[in-house]
Amino acid sequence: MGYTLGEPLVDTASPDGPLAERWRRRRFEAKLVSPAGRRERTVIVVGTGLAGGAAGASLAEQGYRVVQFCYQDSPRRAHSIAAQGGINAAKNYRNDGDSVRRLFYDTVKGGDFRSRESNVYRLAEVSTEIIDQCVAQGVPFAREYGGLLDTRSFGGVQVSRTFYARGQTGQQLLLGAYQALSRQIAAGRVEMHPRTEMLDLVVVDGRARGIVARDLLSGRVETYLADAVVLATGGYGNVFHLSTNAKNSNATAIWRAHRRGAYFANPCFTQIHPTCIPRSGAHQSKLTLMSESLRNDGRIWVPRVPGDDRPPAAIPEEERDYYLERRYPAFGNLVPRDIASRAAKQACDEGRGVGPGGQGVYLDFADALARLGRATVAERYGNLFEMYERITAEDPYEVPMRIYPAIHYTMGGLWVDYDLQTTVPGLFAIGEANFSDHGANRLGASALMQGLADGYFVLPATLGDYLARQPREDVPADHPAVHEAVGAVSDRLYALLSNNGDRTPDAFHRDLGELLWEECGMSRTEAGLRKALEQLPALREDFWRRVRVPGEGRQLNQSLEKAARVADHLELAELMCLDALHRGESCGGHFREESQTRGRETGEDGGGEALRDDAGFSYVAAWEYAGAGEPPVLHREQLHFKDVHPTQRSYS
Repeated sequence: MGYTLGEPLVDTASPDGPLAERWRRRRFEAKLVSPAGRRERTVIVVGTGLAGGAAGASLAEQGYRVVQFCYQDSPRRAHSIAAQGGINAAKNYRNDGDSVRRLFYDTVKGGDFRSRESNVYRLAEVSTEIIDQCVAQGVPFAREYGGLLDTRSFGGVQVSRTFYARGQTGQQLLLGAYQALSRQIAAGRVEMHPRTEMLDLVVVDGRARGIVARDLLSGRVETYLADAVVLATGGYGNVFHLSTNAKNSNATAIWRAHRRGAYFANPCFTQIHPTCIPRSGAHQSKLTLMSESLRNDGRIWVPRVPGDDRPPAAIPEEERDYYLERRYPAFGNLVPRDIASRAAKQACDEGRGVGPGGQGVYLDFADALARLGRATVAERYGNLFEMYERITAEDPYEVPMRIYPAIHYTMGGLWVDYDLQTTVPGLFAIGEANFSDHGANRLGASALMQGLADGYFVLPATLGDYLARQPREDVPADHPAVHEAVGAVSDRLYALLSNNGDRTPDAFHRDLGELLWEECGMSRTEAGLRKALEQLPALREDFWRRVRVPGEGRQLNQSLEKAARVADHLELAELMCLDALHRGESCGGHFREESQTRGRETGEDGGGEALRDDAGFSYVAAWEYAGAGEPPVLHREQLHFKDVHPTQRSYS
C-alpha cells in the first residue's frame, strides 16, 4: 500500500507573537454570537467523557441548544471514569519550581518534540483554571493535613503537579462534569440520547451539519441535524483488541469523519502504558491498568540473572536490578511511559522477566511500607491494591505487584487547528479524539487535563467564532446529502447482517490485534510493517467474506455493533502501519528498531533509546482519505520550535 503527497498543511488559526499572549489574543479576536443568537443555534456533541461532558455542559450554559449522544446507558459510564492517577496543573502549590512554562516544556519534551508549541502552551496555561473549576464543582481532591490541596509526581517530571482523588481521579472529575451536564439536561438545554452510536457524518456543501446514528436498543437509524458537530469520542486503542480501554471504546466516529474529509493525523503514535497487569491467557478480552501514580512509591525491578524464578522475597537486594533507577538516576521510576515500557520489554526479552511466561516485572512497595507505614500507603493507593488483589489473588502489601506494558492511549487522532476544528468546516474534535497536544508520547495525568481544557475552556471560545461567521440556515431532512449518508449506513449494516459467514467479529478482532501488537506495537521494523501491510488487506477481505452476525438490525444486537467497529478497525490499522512505515525515525511511543541510540546490543546504559530525525520528520503527518481503493494522501504540517529547541531526550 502506497501513498501520494499532497499540499503542505498550515494551521491558519494559530496566532503569532509571544506564546504567553496567543490564547488571550485568540479569545479577544474571536467573533461572538449574541445570547439571543445562541438560542437559535444547535450543536451536536458526540461523547460524554470528560471532554464531551464538559463541552456539552459549557455550551448549554452559554445558551446553545445541545444534542448529545453516548453509547452507554448513562453519561457517567464514559471511559474517563477509569482514569485513576490524577490531573496535571501548574499551580505550584508545593513551591518546588513548577510554572506554566515548566509544564509546557515538560509536555513538549515528553512528547519527543512532535507537538505544536502554541497548543501545548495554551494547555499549560488553562490547566490552572481547571483545578479551580473542579473544586467549585465539589470534586474531592486529596488534601494535606492543613486542608490545602495535595499533589504528587508523575512520569517525566521532577515536580509535584498532579492533583488526585486517591486512585479514582477520573471518576470524581467525570462526576463533576456529569452533574454540570445533568443540570443542563434538567433545564431542557441539552437533549440527551444514551445508548445511541454515531455511524456517519452528514456533510452539506462542504460543512458538517449532522450525524447518522443508530439507537442501540431499538436498532432505528436516524438523522440529527445541527449547525456544528463536536466529536469527543476518545481514542482508538481497541484496534489492538487487548488494551486498557473499555471494550466498547472504538474508532467509528472519527473514522467515519475521516472518510468524509477530516484528515487523520499521526495514527502511528500509540502509547504503551508501563504499569498494566500482565496478560494471563488467550481467553482475555481486555487488560487492566494499574495507575502510574504507583510509581511514586513503588520500585521496579527484575532479577539480575536471566531465568531466576525464585520468589521475590528469596532474591536478596544485591541480586536485584532496579533498572530504571540504574539507567535514569535523575528520574528513576518516574521516567516517561514510553521509556519505562521499552525498558520493561528489554528486561523481559533478556530472559529476566517474572511470572508466567516471563512477561512481567516487579513493582515493589516494601521500601514505601517500611518508610511510610501501611496506613499511609493504604490512604494513597488502597483501592488500587484491592483491585490488584481481586484480579490476581496476590496481596501487594505482602508481595510485589507484577506489571507489564499494554496499549493504553492514542496520541494520534483527527487533525485539528488551534480552534480544535478539523479540515471539515463545522466539525470539531476534542480530547483524545484529536491529535493536538501530546506529540509522540503523552505524559501521565495529562489526558484528564487536555479533556477538561478542551471541553470547559477552549471549545466554548472557538466554536462561537465559527458559528458567528456562518449564515443561519436549516438543512432540510430530505436533502440529498442526508439521504446519501443514511443510505450508506443502511447498506453497510445490511451487508454485515446478510453475510452468512462462519467466524465471529471477536475472532477477527483478535487476529487483527495479534498482528498489530507484533508488527506495530512496542517496537516496529520496516520488514514487520511491510508484512502487516501485506496481510491486512487479506484479513479485511476475509472479514467481509466470513464474518457472521446473528440476529436482526431492528433490535438490540451487540454482535452487529462489534462487527461494524471491527470493520472500521481493519481499515484504520492499515493507515496506522503505513504511517509507521513512512516515519523512518523513532520518537516517543513510535520506536523503529532501525533508529535507536547505540549500545542496546551490549547492554550499555544509554543504548536502545529512541533516535529522532528532526531534519526529516519534524512534522505532523495528516492523512487524507482519497476514496475506496485509492492510496491516501499525505499532507505535512511542519513543526516550528522557537521557545523550546529539540534535543535528545535525557532523563539520566
